Amino acid sequence: MKPVFCGIRTVWDTVGDGAFFCPGCGGDRNYRRLTGRRRLTVLGIPLARRGETGPVVECAACRARFAPDALDHPTTTRFSSMLREAVHTVTLAVLAAGGTTSRTVLDTAVGVVRDAGLDDCTQEQLYTVVEVLAADTGYGSGADPAAEACGATLAIELHEVLAPLAPHLAVPGRESVLLQGARIALADGPYGHAEREVLTVVGSALDLPAEDTARLLAAAARTPS
Repeated sequence: MKPVFCGIRTVWDTVGDGAFFCPGCGGDRNYRRLTGRRRLTVLGIPLARRGETGPVVECAACRARFAPDALDHPTTTRFSSMLREAVHTVTLAVLAAGGTTSRTVLDTAVGVVRDAGLDDCTQEQLYTVVEVLAADTGYGSGADPAAEACGATLAIELHEVLAPLAPHLAVPGRESVLLQGARIALADGPYGHAEREVLTVVGSALDLPAEDTARLLAAAARTPS
């Protein structure tokens, strides 16, 4: 077999690092972001440029390399935080639409938020935050709540929190977030118009088809609490 005297060699440079969810390892790992310079080598000596390659993301654990869009997937820690924030935001939106005068509703809301991982949540905390939200969006100002249900501020907030989560959450998970909001709204009786409007926005922000959102909300209303 004849020895190889020339070839193409890639020299990698590190241009960034951080933590990511490694598709190869299946867990949170450190990574290096690399760009490569290709060189023609003769007898192992680089002589001429042959362009650039990359960038790529290299896992510090398994050394596998991936396209940069691997960084779009949140780490497990970040995903858990996003999910907790989503449930908390939906809870506040439903409470703002339906009011916080019912202790049954507040009990249900606290249970939902604690189940999501915010163990220190209390009725008083939720009540205070909803009152601040009400003052900011106009809820409780004497206007018709139905007309205010999906005001621009509240709708934007829901989309900002839920839309980034939706691509990383399977359909049953997205449906679960919606149904947790429905559970709070139904704690004191049938949906109010404002509550239904808010939950419709939640379904849209979670990238659920409108007909699926309507079906899920109707099924939840028929299910005994």
